Amino acid sequence: MKANVTGVILSGGRSSRMGGQDKGLMLLNGEPLYQHVLKRLQPQVSTVIISANRHQDRYQRSGCQVIGDSLDDYPGPLAGMLAALQNIETEWAAFTACDTPFIPANYVARLWQAKAEAPIVWVKSTQRDHPMLSLINRRCVDELLHFLQQGERKVMHFMRQQGGHIVEFTEEELVFMNVNTAEELRMAGEL
Repeated sequence: MKANVTGVILSGGRSSRMGGQDKGLMLLNGEPLYQHVLKRLQPQVSTVIISANRHQDRYQRSGCQVIGDSLDDYPGPLAGMLAALQNIETEWAAFTACDTPFIPANYVARLWQAKAEAPIVWVKSTQRDHPMLSLINRRCVDELLHFLQQGERKVMHFMRQQGGHIVEFTEEELVFMNVNTAEELRMAGEL
């Protein structure tokens, strides 16, 4: 499995709830938030790339390949997913956002085991769906490009349209915590 999956950290958004600061570079216990994600994702995949539209030089210090959106004007997380799928050499990409520092150590394996024939699967925790925590087959590139060119942006709509399905995770909800605000960053530091 591991040889067939590239990990992708999505860090290309505008971070409007963080006052426009680059969320992936915000410090959590003295270390950039994306580094916490990288440490958890890296052992689960063959390689990791980072999708970032700003401060690419800072992300490159991680030793990971850094790519920007292939579409202009920040069209949302699907654009980062598209750029990643266009650049990976493996058949699959395991996505996570730069603001999910506590993903499980078996996150990718569990998605892989539950995918069956689906080209896309994503995490559903006890409280909600997490489409940024997903496993996507590279064969979805053309459909995703067409979807975005039509002006569509809804991640869940695209995933369902492609025949994707949820993978239920029953871990404590904090495992899937998204750090979207300064207060959540402070809370994550306490955890």
